[in-house]
Amino acid sequence: MAIRFFKPTLRRKDMDAVLQTMVDEKIGPGERRKDFLKALAARLGLKDGITQRSYPTALALALTAAGVTEGTKVIASVLSPEIYKVVVESLGASLILTDISPESGCMSEEQVSRAFEHGGSVILLHEPVCQLPVGLENLRSFSLPIIEDITQSFGSSNGSIVPGQLGDYVVCAFEEDCIVSTGGGAAVLAKDAGRIEAIKKLAAVRSPYDELPDMNAALGIIQLAALDGLLQRRNELYRMFLQSVMKTEHTVFGQKSVDFLSNGYVFPVVINSRIDDCLAFCKKMEVSVRRTFTKSVGARYGERFDLYPNAVGPINRALSFPLYPFLQQKDIEALMKVLSHLP
Repeated sequence: MAIRFFKPTLRRKDMDAVLQTMVDEKIGPGERRKDFLKALAARLGLKDGITQRSYPTALALALTAAGVTEGTKVIASVLSPEIYKVVVESLGASLILTDISPESGCMSEEQVSRAFEHGGSVILLHEPVCQLPVGLENLRSFSLPIIEDITQSFGSSNGSIVPGQLGDYVVCAFEEDCIVSTGGGAAVLAKDAGRIEAIKKLAAVRSPYDELPDMNAALGIIQLAALDGLLQRRNELYRMFLQSVMKTEHTVFGQKSVDFLSNGYVFPVVINSRIDDCLAFCKKMEVSVRRTFTKSVGARYGERFDLYPNAVGPINRALSFPLYPFLQQKDIEALMKVLSHLP
């Protein structure tokens, strides 16, 4: 049987928390939602926010609170998920896409500056596949509202750089494949009381129908409590896989600093040979892999080296390998063997 690409980090006691919520006869939005939000905000060093039942709804609220209306131009990386385009255009706005920094996989200050000159007035900062915005310490100098999406970076760190510190609004999804999963949903948080009030006022219009139910929040609470151990295991696996791929001509996507601690969202590799050969090899070895950026807004720009010279390589040749705490030892060994022998 092939090694599964993803397996949720749900344990029996996680499900016991959901069962207790049902026993308490309170499965809709309630106290557990509030407790989850409080724990999440404390973890990120933020003050407060809201939880929602869907990631697109959370993005739309953050964008609206940041001032996005019809005609607004939103600055985003070309590696951002396709849902950004859908949500931004639903608000009557449009995206200005930037190239990435090869060191971090995120947008660069130079690229933001160019987008600003072309009318960009809000920054939607995507941090792809465990990466962090290294080199963006001066992003606030543009005096633009920043929405930081930490869905894929939550739990990573690089020295003093941690997710959620750059954004005026911070968005994090909790889908099945996320670092913390509530089985769906997302949060929007902030440090500033005025911004928190703004998002709460916007969300109140459709309360309680869009709020995260307690059943889902109960999953989030217990996963946050166990997060440190899970992150340690994810980073251990990331380091082991990194040592394997270093034996080949291929490279890990994004940061290579020794200070970088990966959350292990996936293990992303940029292939420096024919990607079809690597896909065939992985299939033969019964390892499930996925092309990393097929669902990015940049998937349609794989030939535009003139516009996105740093992103074209990952768009066309990045593969994501399985990485999750519940990998069995035999699967870990098989993955290391595959990574060290990629054609």
